Amino acid sequence: MTFDQLGLFLIMGGVFALLLWGRIRYDVVAFGALIVALIIGVIPSSQAFSGFGHPATVIIALVLIASRGLSNSGAIELLAKHVVDSTRSLALHISIMGVAGAIMSSFMNNVAALALLMPVDIQAATRSKRSPALSLMPLSFATILGGMVTLIGTPPNIVVATFRGEALGEPYGMFAFAPVGIAVAAVGIAYVALIGWRFIPSARGDTDSRVELRSLEGYIAEARVPEDCELIDCVLHELHPVAEDHDVGLLGIVRNGSRLAGTARGRHLLAGDLLVLEGAPKAIEQFVGNQALEFAGNEVEGGVLGSSLAMSEVVVMHGSRIEGRAASDLNLLYGQEVLLLGVSRQGQQFRQQVRKLPLRAGDILLLLGDEKRLTAVTSWLGCLPLAERGLQVIQRDKALQAIGIFAAAIVAASLGWLYLPVALAAVAVLYVLLGIVPIAQIYSAVEWSVVVLLGSLIPIGAALDSSGGTALIADNIMSLTQGWSPVAVLVVLMIVTMTLSDVLNNVATALIAAPIGLDIATRLGVSPDPFLMTVAVAASCAFLTPIGHKNNTIVMGPGGYRFGDYWRMGLPLEILVVIVSVPVILLVWPL
Repeated sequence: MTFDQLGLFLIMGGVFALLLWGRIRYDVVAFGALIVALIIGVIPSSQAFSGFGHPATVIIALVLIASRGLSNSGAIELLAKHVVDSTRSLALHISIMGVAGAIMSSFMNNVAALALLMPVDIQAATRSKRSPALSLMPLSFATILGGMVTLIGTPPNIVVATFRGEALGEPYGMFAFAPVGIAVAAVGIAYVALIGWRFIPSARGDTDSRVELRSLEGYIAEARVPEDCELIDCVLHELHPVAEDHDVGLLGIVRNGSRLAGTARGRHLLAGDLLVLEGAPKAIEQFVGNQALEFAGNEVEGGVLGSSLAMSEVVVMHGSRIEGRAASDLNLLYGQEVLLLGVSRQGQQFRQQVRKLPLRAGDILLLLGDEKRLTAVTSWLGCLPLAERGLQVIQRDKALQAIGIFAAAIVAASLGWLYLPVALAAVAVLYVLLGIVPIAQIYSAVEWSVVVLLGSLIPIGAALDSSGGTALIADNIMSLTQGWSPVAVLVVLMIVTMTLSDVLNNVATALIAAPIGLDIATRLGVSPDPFLMTVAVAASCAFLTPIGHKNNTIVMGPGGYRFGDYWRMGLPLEILVVIVSVPVILLVWPL
């Protein structure tokens, strides 16, 4: 083993370990690995940032912008709202939502497709008086399956297609994945709709994490400033540190029967003012006693003071501004005028010191604030609202324009008239010019953590290939399967890749497994296409854990799922994928 191979294996081993640990964001891990590889010299400096200009990276970024345009125009959301009918059986509901999710995720990012459909599914669960846990995991799996159908549906397909173009001179086309993807998606959706949802633990069948979270709301109370109080003439924001120490929120001031606008943070307190407090009863009592205040006598349990206040449940997304940080870090209450009341994580609720709790992707947050502020702050945080979203921001008059532009770009790229990144770039430009995607949303639409991940790992993967590292891994697989038929080796590659995808990011899995698949095919003297297609399918099949795919993480909080819930429905699905995909791959892409 050469120095370069050893260095790259150690770096990749470190990346795997840190990704499994999960305490450091995957994009930071990947970029750190790239820097280490450059410092020790296993990647030449001329290739340092080549991954950021790679076609796969560009395509993924542009697909996200196109997805935002389809969402803004109402082309997707209006369609989604027609599938809600509380009179349908659960199996029929899952079937309809699954098919809609699969179709949407075939032509837009599957995370974006889930983000649009999840509030609709939760609304249907509420109308049917059942737990959303019974349908959210099937919906997540369906959107993952649908992404396998086209080139742009899921990042692993883009990675494998561009790798084939670099290695063999011609990338896969837009619908090269369709025969296998459609077969797998059809069987997979039928399974989750008819059988799979029954494997979701019944203990969670009658629970709704959102209802449980609302029970943590606590109290909103009023405390009067007496005539001889030392707080008279103090500015309200000077009380914030003391309030934080007692885990109490200061929502504002009521003076002469009128609530002062906003948090009134710059107001001086006067005798007779009422401080509006939020917190657990014990915390409020201790704060009132510590500051020599008096209870006003009209505490409201679980309520709100003033008609302008409202509550909202939102889910923390990957890459959200608040992921890995606490509400106090972002000055959420006193800077944004929104209070974090509670957090639900994998069915566990938090209330005490919740403002200091570092938040994770998949957590559900219960927010309290002015209705208009809640909408703006949810967007600012990068979170997904779980309540039904209104259509007031949807530009329904531009839906046909958005669909037509996107369809024309897909056709042009499929027929070879335009290079796919150029076609998608034209879509982005036209969406901006027509006002479908405001220029400010161009940057917020791109999931920069994925861009950094891909841009960082592409040079490492290329170096691993050029140094002979992937050949060394292929050697070991060939030794373990010596004397086996190419079909058996293909199945082994699929199982190994699936296993990696269940614990690692699917982009990282595809980048590592694609060169290994090509090397194995070369050694066996067979066509590389079946092996590359196997990698594409397997890298997208992350159904055993909530960490293998972002969609699984997103539904974890709203569904109240636990880590061990996923494999119950996911393991039979992965077995079905192997049984269905291998024959179809060999039929369409013979050895």
